[in-house]
Amino acid sequence: MKNDATRKTSGAPLDHLTAIKRALIVTSVSAEADAVRRGLGDSQRFDVLVGGVGLAAAAASTATALTSAPYDLVVCAGIGGAFAGKAEVGSLVVASEIVAADLGAETPEGFCSLDKLGFGSTRIPVDAKLASRVTEELIRAGLPVSLGPVLSVSTVTGTAATADQLSTRIPGATAEAMEGYGVAVAAQAQGVPVLEIRAISNPVGPRDRTSWRIKEALSMLEAASSVLLEELP
Repeated sequence: MKNDATRKTSGAPLDHLTAIKRALIVTSVSAEADAVRRGLGDSQRFDVLVGGVGLAAAAASTATALTSAPYDLVVCAGIGGAFAGKAEVGSLVVASEIVAADLGAETPEGFCSLDKLGFGSTRIPVDAKLASRVTEELIRAGLPVSLGPVLSVSTVTGTAATADQLSTRIPGATAEAMEGYGVAVAAQAQGVPVLEIRAISNPVGPRDRTSWRIKEALSMLEAASSVLLEELP
């Protein structure tokens, strides 16, 4: 789902957020957390946590936070890369599902996911209606946004070949980051709904840091946080 149309926010609360009194937003680094806090202002309904880089740090930090205080929603938020043709640099991606893309085993026949190995699932679903409504509200705010699977990887993709392999193995793969699955595992264990929102700073593929738009992505993350603030009752 992609729409760059500019529309005013409706001001009506999201149906699935009406019972949410306190939300935890987990970022990986301080720059992301600062952008989120700028968007939220002085709201007391959100706690923003710098959870660390990667699945393990994100899972541990989120689990600790969820056992320390009650939350009605967990959001993994930050910047990330987008797969070609799925989202543009400077746009937003809301996860339709959160996928641990490289959790499994290498075999002579190719990659074998944890699901195929029979040891669990690499896919954590999000509340489809909630994700859709958040996407709709971001569109109404005039923000460019796509809805699709967000991949969590332990090693950031650095070649076109790996990007092609991931997009082939996980149809519809829209964005890539490093923490979503860890945050989602912790939230799932506590029975708390989870979302992932990524602001796109670069395409997934060959690493060309000179072309990354981190400042623009952080500004988009701030804008998305403002929309969440407005839509919570």
